[in-house]
Amino acid sequence: MNVRKTLKRKRGVPAKPVTVASLVRSVAADLKRAKLVFAHGTVDPIAEAAFIVAETLGIHPHFIAARAEMPVAAAKQKKIARLVDRRIRTRKPTAYLLKRIYMLGVPFYIDERAIVPRSFLGEVLASELFAGQSFSLLPDAEAVGSVLDLCTGSGCLAILSAMRFRGAKVDAVELSKDAIEVARRNAAEHKLKKRLRVLRGDLFAPVADKRYDLIISNPPYVDDAGMKGLPPECRHEPAMAFDGGTDGLDIVRRIIDEAGRHLTRNGGLLCEIGRGREALERAYPKLRFLWLDTEESSGEVFWLDAGQLRGAPAVIPGRSP
Repeated sequence: MNVRKTLKRKRGVPAKPVTVASLVRSVAADLKRAKLVFAHGTVDPIAEAAFIVAETLGIHPHFIAARAEMPVAAAKQKKIARLVDRRIRTRKPTAYLLKRIYMLGVPFYIDERAIVPRSFLGEVLASELFAGQSFSLLPDAEAVGSVLDLCTGSGCLAILSAMRFRGAKVDAVELSKDAIEVARRNAAEHKLKKRLRVLRGDLFAPVADKRYDLIISNPPYVDDAGMKGLPPECRHEPAMAFDGGTDGLDIVRRIIDEAGRHLTRNGGLLCEIGRGREALERAYPKLRFLWLDTEESSGEVFWLDAGQLRGAPAVIPGRSP
């Protein structure tokens, strides 16, 4: 591996110090050559190499560029080499190997009990779509008092919501007992246990008749064909976090059908659905979906306000709407 070659010295010639920048380049070349899949918090070999190097050296990812010329000790180089070897040999997501992932610069603990966080919703929550000067999805984002995160997984979106809406109480619902343990650990590490409840159950069941100012969800939305074609990296993650049924929309339809009964008058639903836009619009021809693009996505996140979500059941093929 190239990263191992950085450890070698030519006899009689002083070796140039291995810097953070040169190590990132070397690791990136190894990752690219191995033809890995990058979809777990990093989008390409360079981003993943930077993540591996920064985390091993204890550098926050936001500051790695500033440390580009910092020399890396031989012991750390060896540790990185072993990590890269594991990544290539096992095809396990780097986040699982490091037990760490970042969203919007916020660190989260993660392991194989929960899907690796990589939702577009974090970007939307942090944007001016909430309380922007010219437009806002909610009339008064600063007055949001309650948020529900469905299919919370590791709890990352629930935690980001609690950070974004400082006066809100957040309920995070998850069906997987294993994932709940990860979510509760993250809530505790971010000192949010007083404002964030992690509840086990099937979608809205654990919250009974409670209403919320905002409901968010990044539910399972991979269809049957997609499940069969998942790359090796994704097969290390819990299958239930991906499987959305035949067309990928089984869980999404349930959320839309039930959300209206759990929203306050001026509330709304923010949901990520992958590439199911056309199928979803066919299923709900009377709904006016507001599709929200992010830096890395287009037509994969929608918004529906509470008014639309009351009494808008899906159109089932073969039946009258």
